[in-house]
Amino acid sequence: MKSIKSLFFLLISFFLIACCKSSCEKNTENEQLVQQYFELFNAHKWKELSELYIENAEFKDPSLGTGIVKQSRQDFIKKYSELNQIFPDLKDEIKQIYVSGDKNMIVEFVSTGTAPDNSKFELPICTIFTIKNGKITKDLTYYDNFDETK
Repeated sequence: MKSIKSLFFLLISFFLIACCKSSCEKNTENEQLVQQYFELFNAHKWKELSELYIENAEFKDPSLGTGIVKQSRQDFIKKYSELNQIFPDLKDEIKQIYVSGDKNMIVEFVSTGTAPDNSKFELPICTIFTIKNGKITKDLTYYDNFDETK
C-alpha cells in the first residue's frame, strides 16, 4: 500500500511540475513578445509591430470609441504612422508587466512625446494583451482621455 501511495505522489508531482513548466514557458514567451512589442514601438517600426497581431485583432482604445473594434494590420500601421507624424519622438516606457493566466499580459507604461508646437505629454497607460499561438489577438488599452477644455 505504501508503494502505491508513493507512486501516486510521484505521478502527481510529475504532473504538477510538467504543467508548471509548460505554463512558465508560455508566460516567458508571452513576456518576450511584449518586450519585443515595446522595442518595435519605440523604434517606430509600425509594419513589424503590426505583424505581432493576428489580422483583424480586437482593440479597445478610447481613441477608437467606447467599444471593441476590429482592426486590420493596415489600419494599425495607418493609425500609428499618423500619430508618429504628430509626435515624432513618441516613446513608451514600461513600468510593470503582470502575467495573468497563460494568455494575458497586463502592462503598465508611460507614453511620452512632443507635438509640433513643442508641447509635451506624459500619459500613464494600461494595456491587457491576449496572446494565442504567439500572436496578439486582443489589445485592450485604458488611459485617462478626459479633455479639461470641454
